[in-house]
Amino acid sequence: MVVIRLSRGGAKKRPFYNVVVADKRCARDGRCIERLGYFNPIAAGKEVRLQLKHERVQYWISQGAQPSERVQQLLKTFAKEAEKAGAAA
Repeated sequence: MVVIRLSRGGAKKRPFYNVVVADKRCARDGRCIERLGYFNPIAAGKEVRLQLKHERVQYWISQGAQPSERVQQLLKTFAKEAEKAGAAA
């Protein structure tokens, strides 16, 4: 089964996550099929907190990939931010 999940990076006490498509059997930080973006939970100032390739996410979901619970929340957040940016423009 293919899943869309977070892969942890960054230093101790400074997490940074890549949003990846991976086989469910692979380790959390192991091999992935494709990197779809990143999530920086401690972004401050003008740093980007969440960046995704939305069209690729939709492609993988259409192919049967299951997003993790946290990734589902991030997708909703990303959609809301994109909606705000579209309304503001």
